[in-house]
Amino acid sequence: MISALVFDLDDTLYPEHVFVRSGFAAVDRWLQERRGLTGFADEAARLFLEGARGRIFDEVLRRLAVDDASELVPTLVEVYRAHEPQLSLFPDAEWALAYFGRRMKLGLITDGHAVTQRNKFAALGLAKYFRAVVFTDDFGRESWKPSPACFQRIEAALACPAHECAYVGDNLAKDFVAPNRLGWLTVHLQREGGEYRHVVAADLPADHRAQHEIASLRELEAILATSAHANARSAGSVND
Repeated sequence: MISALVFDLDDTLYPEHVFVRSGFAAVDRWLQERRGLTGFADEAARLFLEGARGRIFDEVLRRLAVDDASELVPTLVEVYRAHEPQLSLFPDAEWALAYFGRRMKLGLITDGHAVTQRNKFAALGLAKYFRAVVFTDDFGRESWKPSPACFQRIEAALACPAHECAYVGDNLAKDFVAPNRLGWLTVHLQREGGEYRHVVAADLPADHRAQHEIASLRELEAILATSAHANARSAGSVND
């Protein structure tokens, strides 16, 4: 039976694009106050919606004709990462955390720069839900998913063996490799509009794929119940 349910954060419990837009707005305010420069947030959001990733800040500053863009970008990145956002949980995430929190131990594993992820965690009011939280960046970039280290840490923190742990995430490229190998139950949450919605399971090695796929966290109840019944039947057959 599953006794520990562990979640990813971004695009699993809240919409990541809201944080991105919030960060762009924070940078926009910084530029207006210190440079008298306007238009950053709108231009950055336009590029993001078009699919740009990685060097959005450089491109926006180029379009805004900023001469010292290369020197300015690191400062703007820090403004983006360190800002305090206004975020809300997905409705099904709010339900899931309350519902499963009364029935089993909850944990959270999240990649990303530690200060940024902690600001998201605080903005969402998540402390009341989780018995254990691992910000993987606290242990170095080598501990980010797909490293098994963060999963092993949360197993220990929750005092649950691997076969009693389940993990829910949204990124097939990295979320499920470690928990699959450790013997966890794995569930891929495929949200409409999610950042990794275009990653195709068939294009990846088998160990990258989750054992179950859902479109809403409300579907978790049936999956966990099925897992409990399967374990009960297996135990019964062994004892017969």
